[in-house]
Amino acid sequence: MAKNAERLPGTSTRLRTRDDGCCSVNFLKYVLHIYNVVLFLSGLVVGGIGIWTVVSKHSYVSLMSTSTYPTLAYALIVAGVLAVIGSWLGCGGVTSENRCVLLIYVFVVMAVLVLEAGVGALARLYEEQVGPELKMNLNRTFLENYAVRFRETTAIDQMQKEFKCCGALRFEDWLVSEWHKDEGVLKNGSVVPDSCCKTPTLLCGKRDHPSNIQYTGCIYKFLETTKDHLIILGAVGLGLSVLELFGIVLGSCLYIKLRHDFDD
Repeated sequence: MAKNAERLPGTSTRLRTRDDGCCSVNFLKYVLHIYNVVLFLSGLVVGGIGIWTVVSKHSYVSLMSTSTYPTLAYALIVAGVLAVIGSWLGCGGVTSENRCVLLIYVFVVMAVLVLEAGVGALARLYEEQVGPELKMNLNRTFLENYAVRFRETTAIDQMQKEFKCCGALRFEDWLVSEWHKDEGVLKNGSVVPDSCCKTPTLLCGKRDHPSNIQYTGCIYKFLETTKDHLIILGAVGLGLSVLELFGIVLGSCLYIKLRHDFDD
């Protein structure tokens, strides 16, 4: 008897069509094509947010005591790349009805799910920890590394200019810093680095009047923006990870349907 044939009472034998049932092969293929377009776009969004985070906060990574923050961003970039690759694999596997490609596609989408869910969970957890971490370590980094280590010095100057702040907690902290203990600095008479000034110019840090320098510590604005970024990373990771569940289910269903077609 022909493959996938069914005999109905009082009728001749007919071939079961690929559209029979609520989850037919053709229906699954149609839905998966739409899903893969969405997956491709979500991959671009996820990867873009990861790149944006790395670019916007890359300079300040050296001021943080752990690598959790950049790790989350790089994980999102990897998830975005995998999502884009997976969408192309899915389109190819669905069109050709290649079960091997479909199986690889399902595993790739699973990897994206694990990465995004992991980023989302870690971002929410780190959001609670980043405040105490910065309060404990940022001031020490300012006091011990400014004018001693080039990377940290550049990051601190950029932070004080961008956030319009001076010192980690307060501008007076500079008076007990390694930078201020340097004899060359004392000869110039600078009280704070020039990047503390409202209009940074050479040796403008000699005068600590509020009309000349910023009085707000950098930790407050930096902590606020860091938490905002972590909220975005957590929302994107956890939110879009739900999308991958549909891809895993749909891809698995089509794989099983095609396997039955070949095995019948």
